Amino acid sequence: MAAAEEEAVAAAPAEAVVAAPLLALEPRLQREFQQQVQRVRQSRAAKERLVAGTVYVGHVPRGLGEPQLREYFSQFGTITRLRLSRSKKTGGSKGYGFIEFESDDVAKIVADTMNNYLFCERLLKCQFIPPERVHGNLFKDCDRKFQKPSQPAVRRYNKIRSVGEKAKMAKRLLRKEKLLRKRLAEKGLDYDFPGFAAQQLHIKKKKVKKSKLKLDVSLNSQDPTPACTPTLLERRKAHEADDDTEDNEITVRLAPNSVENAVQRPKKQTRKKTNLKKQK
Repeated sequence: MAAAEEEAVAAAPAEAVVAAPLLALEPRLQREFQQQVQRVRQSRAAKERLVAGTVYVGHVPRGLGEPQLREYFSQFGTITRLRLSRSKKTGGSKGYGFIEFESDDVAKIVADTMNNYLFCERLLKCQFIPPERVHGNLFKDCDRKFQKPSQPAVRRYNKIRSVGEKAKMAKRLLRKEKLLRKRLAEKGLDYDFPGFAAQQLHIKKKKVKKSKLKLDVSLNSQDPTPACTPTLLERRKAHEADDDTEDNEITVRLAPNSVENAVQRPKKQTRKKTNLKKQK
């Protein structure tokens, strides 16, 4: 039976074996002994716990965002948090950021190695920040995905306005300026400034070009005298009746027969063939 029990224990998996709890030599001191063991374990875990370290990174080249910085600096160690400073108006990078590593030893190595390192035609500036100088809101919203600002004020300012909208805007500006002058006078401030009134805000109306009547006269090199044709003379008479201005142009009237004769081309003269036999 003893041999069978030993074989069963040997065949049992290792996970089923549970370590026996630590026992004190005296039963009455068991509670104090357990407390001492717990204190030792906590102190050992505190020693093994890593302290995070923060590195300031300056002169960051343009075009490098959060993913590129995380991918490049992760070769030194595990990065817990990263924040790249950006402009609130344009959303572009300001050229500096902060990187927090899991271990402060790794952060010190990064600060010593990457300081004055030539990267994309720029010298990086890296500096280790002690834990007592790290602000609580330094990595605020670092996990949130960056979104470019919509800039509604810029779009509203650059909006193409009609003539009526420009007139309303000029009227509103002049009214506000008038109220400002009135408030200054009520408070006894003798302050004069040119303002919008001196600029003489006015809206220029677009001039509509009047299209002049143009005579549909087709000039052709084959026409003999297009300025004296009967059809053109009739058109000029109709134009003179509509226009009140006097026209001092002298017109010559030609008979229709003469015009037709002028248009006709002269016939080609046939050459007389000489008889060579008679000359011989």
